[in-house]
Amino acid sequence: MPRRRQSGEPLWRAIAVFRFAGLGYAVLLTAVVYPSAYVRLGWAWAVIAVMTAWTVATTMAYARPERRTRLLLSADLAVTAGLLLSSAALQYPSAMRNGVPPVTGIWVAGPVLAWAVRYGRRAGAITALILSGCDFLLRSEAITVVLNGVVLLLLAGVVVGHLARIAAEVETERQHAVEVEAASRERERLARDIHDSVLQVLAMVQRRGAEAGGEAAELGRLAGQQEAALRSLVASVPVGGGPAADPPGEVDLRVLVLPVQSDQVTVSAPAQSVRLEKEAAGELAAAIRAALDNVRRHCGERTRAWVLVEDEPGLVTVTVRDDGPGIPAGRLAEAAAAGRLGVSQSICGRLRDLGGSADIRSSPGEGTEVELRLPRPARQRPASGAVAPARGAG
Repeated sequence: MPRRRQSGEPLWRAIAVFRFAGLGYAVLLTAVVYPSAYVRLGWAWAVIAVMTAWTVATTMAYARPERRTRLLLSADLAVTAGLLLSSAALQYPSAMRNGVPPVTGIWVAGPVLAWAVRYGRRAGAITALILSGCDFLLRSEAITVVLNGVVLLLLAGVVVGHLARIAAEVETERQHAVEVEAASRERERLARDIHDSVLQVLAMVQRRGAEAGGEAAELGRLAGQQEAALRSLVASVPVGGGPAADPPGEVDLRVLVLPVQSDQVTVSAPAQSVRLEKEAAGELAAAIRAALDNVRRHCGERTRAWVLVEDEPGLVTVTVRDDGPGIPAGRLAEAAAAGRLGVSQSICGRLRDLGGSADIRSSPGEGTEVELRLPRPARQRPASGAVAPARGAG
């Protein structure tokens, strides 16, 4: 986890400082406070020499994130436990009964801190219990002193592990904020570039076409529709990168639907992203375009249409409504019988293949409403289904 390593670097440096400080404290105890507690003082200094070498070795190893493996941390724990237990051969039994600390002193907490920073509170607590068990074997008669050590080691493992987790979360949030800020600046830059080039050209074509009239006017009208669709698409890309920010295999349905907006088509979609599996979202968007194509083909270019996207728990519903003359009773059945399968296959068939449904309601003179329903897996269900209308293109 690279981010956890980055956020934990100050903690690893603190562990190195603690280990050297613990080593100095062990030297002080052996040389000044409890020299008479050792039956083999020379061997005690040999243990301290090993502690010094191991402190230098682990400090250098832990300085590189890729070296902080379970193997190294396990070796650190084993060496520390062995040096701790060596006090049984170095000190007088009476010294241990009277609460004289082991030759390692507080230096034994180093592996506890390392496991806690690397793997969290649980690992820190388990390591603390292992070393506390070694201390209990060593000084079982000084139970009060041992219990104090157990409590301190457990607190160190749990607290430092908790701090490491918080540091990792803060680092993750910081990285996300940096990515969002960078994506926002990039989107603004792209929006400026598009406005200064493509959108201005489309606006000019629309204006010149309207002035020229005839076939040029139709070309200008189409250019105006594309300008409006492009403006909606630029405005709809969410901060954070748009479709690329979606989970793997999923897309935001809004990005596929909003481009259909034009002078005659109004699109309303949720404020939040509507995530669907890529294939399902593509088929649903194709069904929406098929419904709008039917409006233009059978009702005329000037007929207005409205597209409403609703993201409910367990269901995505898209309603396409127009103010055209409506569909006479039996017309759809006649079209299917004659081999014209635009509605039955392009719309109803697509939703049926996806496990959804399409409901078409129409009355002569009152327009047509096509309701497309697509169930969604529980893992894709949104936290909120609020709907915010997209800005009109006009």
